Amino acid sequence: MAGHSKWAQIKHKKTATDAKKGKIFTKIVKEITVAARLGGGDPEGNPRLRTAIENAKEVNMPFDNIKKAIMKGTGELPGTAYEEITYEGYGPGGVAILIEVMTDNKNRTASEIRHILSKNNGSTGEAGCVSWMFDKKGYILVEKTSVDENTLMSIVLDAGAEDMKNDPDEDNYEVITLPENLNAVKETIEKQNIPVSLAEITMIPKSYVPLDGSASIQMIKLIEALQDNDDVQNVYANFVMPEEAMISR
Repeated sequence: MAGHSKWAQIKHKKTATDAKKGKIFTKIVKEITVAARLGGGDPEGNPRLRTAIENAKEVNMPFDNIKKAIMKGTGELPGTAYEEITYEGYGPGGVAILIEVMTDNKNRTASEIRHILSKNNGSTGEAGCVSWMFDKKGYILVEKTSVDENTLMSIVLDAGAEDMKNDPDEDNYEVITLPENLNAVKETIEKQNIPVSLAEITMIPKSYVPLDGSASIQMIKLIEALQDNDDVQNVYANFVMPEEAMISR
């Protein structure tokens, strides 16, 4: 069964594909704008903004786009006021789903989310119905070929990580941190000349629902449909499925 590590990598590859189409730029600009509005325009004192800028650079967003998004967030330029909303619901097989959106029209977005879920064998739920099944964490992936387990374990724990996982069936070590410690741990790893494959703030499920067969296909289609919506920033779900089902998508 493919777990959080495999799904995180697949989402990351999809982001790179969307970046080539320019689709991801809209979502990152929204995140930069909101991060600057809430925490100020200085990335050194605003970890959320710093992460958003790093994500923008990773997909080769022009610096002018980043600068304008920050200025819209701080009020130096006129811009759209986005509202952050988290929808909760269920997918095929009773999988719990969290959907984070940024929108300038919550009625439109709510209708679109309900339509996507119902069309793909899912349903919306009340606030709080599934959020308790997830923990907000910093999440880092490091390829096992780049460092041995004990060395990395020592580095990340000294840097303030909460835990490090080594699944024998996966190609990466998973480093778990408090959200506010993500950047410090990531930078410490990179200072040791160890490449980081992925670093993000995410919602990690406390338990997983196994899917197979048609339910696997339906689940992947549902998540892809949600991610293709311009207002959806992140989708989290507590499923595991055979690796071939993920890769076939």
